[in-house]
Amino acid sequence: MVQLTRIYTKGGDKGKTSLGTGKRVAKHDPRVIAYGTVDEANAAIGIARVHTADQAEIDAMLGRIQNDLFDLGADLCTPEDPVDYPPLRIIEAQVERLEQEIDRMNGELQPLNSFILPGGTAAAAYLHLARTIARRAERDITALSAQGPVNPQAIKYINRLSDHLFVLSRFVNDRGARDVLWVPGKNR
Repeated sequence: MVQLTRIYTKGGDKGKTSLGTGKRVAKHDPRVIAYGTVDEANAAIGIARVHTADQAEIDAMLGRIQNDLFDLGADLCTPEDPVDYPPLRIIEAQVERLEQEIDRMNGELQPLNSFILPGGTAAAAYLHLARTIARRAERDITALSAQGPVNPQAIKYINRLSDHLFVLSRFVNDRGARDVLWVPGKNR
């Protein structure tokens, strides 16, 4: 269990931070950038939740995702398996849960014949924002994987998450009825 008694430690005042193993790295280290972007996606989902709080099923779904994103951050900040404790890792069941939720929601949506512009409802717009941040996190994580160890399930999870947020944005847009469709060349 995490217990925070002090918020500032002054340990990062010289541009360094600690990974989950205690190893000190620069705050601009690709690993720190990757889990920082995951944290940013989590914050954007928190904003979306403000606009879905009256929808218990969706709020619960987003709450699970927010918890998973903390798991993902813990996974990314612990590249090697510590000797004295098992690291927290994203597992296949978390990816599968996202897939099941995507399939269930998508089954209630009309097929798309155009790309979608972020909007419709506030919840959908914020979910699109979270989706784009999740895509950036995916780019950061895959770049990190080219340099060092990354759990393959972590990459799958973040990839599936952006798909999930896309489908969920349509779902909260009155199951696609309020989607804002892209009209190519509309303003020429």
